[in-house]
Order: sequence, then structure tokens, then C-alpha cells
Amino acid sequence: MEIALVFVAVFSFLVAIVAVVWAVRRPVPSVEPMETGSVIDPAVLAQMIGSEVKAQMTETASTALAQNNEQFLALATERMGAVQEQTKGLLEPFTEQMKKLGDTVGKLQTSHEENKGTVSSMTEQLGRRVAALQAETTTLSEALRSRSARGVWGENQLRNVIELSGMEPYCDFTEQTTSENRDGTGVRPDVKVRLPNGAHLFVDAKAPLDAYLRAQEATEQSIIDAELRAHAKALKDHVKDLARKKYWEADDQPSPEFVVLFVPGESFLADGLRVDPALLQEAMNQRVLLASPVNLLALLWAVAGGWQQARVNQHARDVAELGAELYDRVGTVLGKVEGAGRGLNTAVKAFNGLVASFEGRLLPTMRKFPDLGVGTDELGAPAAVDEVPRTVAAQELSAGDPSSG
Repeated sequence: MEIALVFVAVFSFLVAIVAVVWAVRRPVPSVEPMETGSVIDPAVLAQMIGSEVKAQMTETASTALAQNNEQFLALATERMGAVQEQTKGLLEPFTEQMKKLGDTVGKLQTSHEENKGTVSSMTEQLGRRVAALQAETTTLSEALRSRSARGVWGENQLRNVIELSGMEPYCDFTEQTTSENRDGTGVRPDVKVRLPNGAHLFVDAKAPLDAYLRAQEATEQSIIDAELRAHAKALKDHVKDLARKKYWEADDQPSPEFVVLFVPGESFLADGLRVDPALLQEAMNQRVLLASPVNLLALLWAVAGGWQQARVNQHARDVAELGAELYDRVGTVLGKVEGAGRGLNTAVKAFNGLVASFEGRLLPTMRKFPDLGVGTDELGAPAAVDEVPRTVAAQELSAGDPSSG
């Protein structure tokens, strides 16, 4: 490409020189007769020569450029064909993958069309379930407006948590028991949880929820905020009432000096603490523990773990007592065994004495009867017993009389 351009430039330069020479030697074109004595202006002649050279150079450059373009296009076409042949093998795997991808997308579209009806059906079912849940929520909210119904619901929530903690099978709680503190004030906790040391943990489930329910029914944010503040204040007032009752003084055993206020919903306590973050610390300072279902479940799990450890310790003590009793009884049995061995030894000696007496006294007389015609068989002598009972050599038997007991 560069060589061709150089060639075109040199050729154009030579053409220009030839044009100049030709223009000088060419006869001057006929012009109108001039006045005698006039001559051709050199500037006009130079302009004419320049125009001719320019025309020749333009024609020559155009011809060279056209030829160069044709050569470039031919070369580019040849190179492009070679590149296409070289890349054809490289593009075939990619083309195959694109075809497979297209097939997969087609299958997914088909599957989507087939499952569209199922998704629509499931969406309708979900909508019906959400509507049913909203209706149940509304019913529950209306039911909780009654103080008695709310109290029963709270106690049921409390019982469910106790059952989930594993405390119910062991009878570790007693509901609605009345007792008196040191001031003579009657107190009746909702749950009285028995601890392994004989003490009790008192739980109250009468958390106020009126303001919280009104906040849930409100639609304006200002009213919601006001009702939530009233809810936090109601919880704080109830904490003060529980602190004045001093449940722990009504127990005969040294019970933990705090009472648990059970709030039957996580959101009930969370919204109260969000409005009044100091509520939890203030309640603890008054020996009242605010507990949601999750918190109370963790606390009861800890108590259940204490009961399990207490049972393990009690079983260990029972095993130790049984072991000591079994040890004493084994000693008694060993004494009896030794007495039986001595009795067997005495019996063997008596038996051997009997055999000796039989052989020495009775058998000689009996052997005279065949000589007198009485009896024909010879009488054999009984064998003596050579084995003696093994003596029990237990160290425990040396402490006392083995025959006792």
C-alpha cells in the first residue's frame, strides 16, 4: 500500500514536468490581433501553464487513486475470505451452544406457559388464605377487647409456654394459688413455679393491652403514637403494682426476690420498649422482670435444667444409699454361707463316723448270716466322704459373729 502511494507521487511529479515542457513548446493559441508592438505577459503564460499542470495532475491522481482502490478492495476481499475460513471452525462450537441455549429458552417458555395456570390458582388460594387470616385477626382483636377474654387468652398463652418448656409433666407449676405476704396482703399469682430448692418463682400474666389494641385499630400516625405511649405507661403502672405486692415474701422458702410479668406477645413488649426504652431497666430496679413468650421460655428452660440436675443428684444419692445397704446385706449373706459351710463340715464328720461305726460294728455281724443260710449276697461297706466344704475367707466376716443376723 505505501509503495503504491510513493509510486503515484513520483509518477505525478514526472507528469508535471512533462506538462510544463509541453506547455512551453506548444504554440501559443491564436488570439485577437494585438496592437503592433505588444508581447505576451509572462504572468498570463505562467497561469496558463499552472492550470494545465493542475489539470494533468488531477487526472493522473484520480486514475492512480482509482487503480489503488481497486487493488485495495481486491486485497481486502481476499484477506476477509481467508479470515472467514479461519474463524469458521472457531465459531462452530459457539453456534452450537447458542442453538442449545435457544432450545433451553424455548423449553422454559413452554414450561412457563404450562405452569401459568397453576401459579394463578396458587395465587388465588393464597389470597383466600390471607383474607381468612385477616378475618381471624379481626375476630381475635374484637375478642381481646373484653378484659375477661383477654385474661383467659393470656393464661392460655402462659400455659402453652410452660408446656413447651417441659415443666408441666413434672408438676412444677400451680395456677391461681392465693397466699399472703408479710404485710398480710393477699397475693394470687397466675403461675407459681416450684424451684428445686423448694422455693417458688411467681409469674403474673395480667399485662394491660387496652391502649395497644387501640393503637392497632387507629389509622392516623399521631393517634398511633399517643396510644403506644399510653401502652408503655400502662405497663409501667402495672410494674409498680406488682412491686408493691412483694410476692416473694409470701413463700416459706427463700424464693428469688423478683416477680415475672408475662407479656403474651412479642410485639406487645417490643412496641412498649420502643416508645420507652428505659421501661425494662426501671422494671428490673423494682424487682419485676418483663418477659415475652421467648424470654419466659428461656427462663423456664433454665429452671427445667435445674430440676434435671437436681434429679440426677437425687438419683446419685439413692444409688449410694442402695449400695451401702447392698454391701451390708452381702456381708450378712456371707456370714450365712460360712455357717452353712461349717454345718456341712459337721455333717461330713458325722457321716464318716457313721460309716466307720457301720463297718466296725454292724457289718461284721451281718456277714455271719450267709454262713447260717440267711442271705446270699455279700454286703458292701459304704464309702466315706473325703471332700470338705471350702472355708469362706472374707475379710468382712472377721468383724463380728458371722452367724448373727
